[in-house]
Amino acid sequence: MSSPEDNRRSGRVLPVALTIAGSDSSGGAGIQADLKTFQALGVFGMSAITAVTVQNTCKVYAVQTMPPKIVHDQIVCLFDDIGIDAVKIGMVADAAVIEAIAAALSGVARPPVVLDPVMISKSGYALLDPQARQALIQHLFPLAQVVTPNIHEAEALIGSRIETEAQMRTAAERIRALGAEKVVVKGGHLGGSQATDIVFDGRRFQSLTSERLETANTHGTGCTFSSAIAAYLAKGAGFFDAVSNAKRYVTGAIANALAIGKGHGPTDHFFDLYRRAGLTSDPVR
Repeated sequence: MSSPEDNRRSGRVLPVALTIAGSDSSGGAGIQADLKTFQALGVFGMSAITAVTVQNTCKVYAVQTMPPKIVHDQIVCLFDDIGIDAVKIGMVADAAVIEAIAAALSGVARPPVVLDPVMISKSGYALLDPQARQALIQHLFPLAQVVTPNIHEAEALIGSRIETEAQMRTAAERIRALGAEKVVVKGGHLGGSQATDIVFDGRRFQSLTSERLETANTHGTGCTFSSAIAAYLAKGAGFFDAVSNAKRYVTGAIANALAIGKGHGPTDHFFDLYRRAGLTSDPVR
């Protein structure tokens, strides 16, 4: 089994990150967003697909979950061959897949794991079986270095409303008590003129605030943010720096969001690369 250090000694330059998540047929979220984020931030991306979705910018129409053994074996075969510097876990639809992921990651030399507890789509489609919520907490929270719920997901995890930053801090403490090492409660759904995320490592809090951007094109922002955290951890950043850099990156991606489709368009994962190359990122429609 190769380690990241073995790969570096053999001449590999790019850090490697693995995303374990569902596929988004519209390309703005899920596996597709994760891989774009990794590549934009100088990290080689690999994937283990947990589900295939039927979706566009308007809504999710259907989900087909992958067989648990296929999910398990995708992960194990990659760790057998390649040194992996970070793992991001996104959409996991049911308890059987959750248990398969936990079994796979428990049997390898595990790098930092970022868990984005995806529970419901922007259009309201349930992406996590309610009965699987406890399995997520029981099996994946203890493996995660970072858990990144949004306000709605945090409310579901702790069973109470969150309407203030003080309540976000309390939620971060309660979510960490569920087994995760560190927590980021994302405040994008809280409202107001600014978007504030609460970052908690078990000892101290940090608030990360950015101006709220008025755009409907925010498809995949949660996936992109958690993947960016994983990318920066793969590159060796500390926790608070990784989250701060990820916040800066996703804010830029939202500011340059793409007007694709009739619903919520995607962010532009490559906005900075296009800017530096002197190219426009406007799509050909």
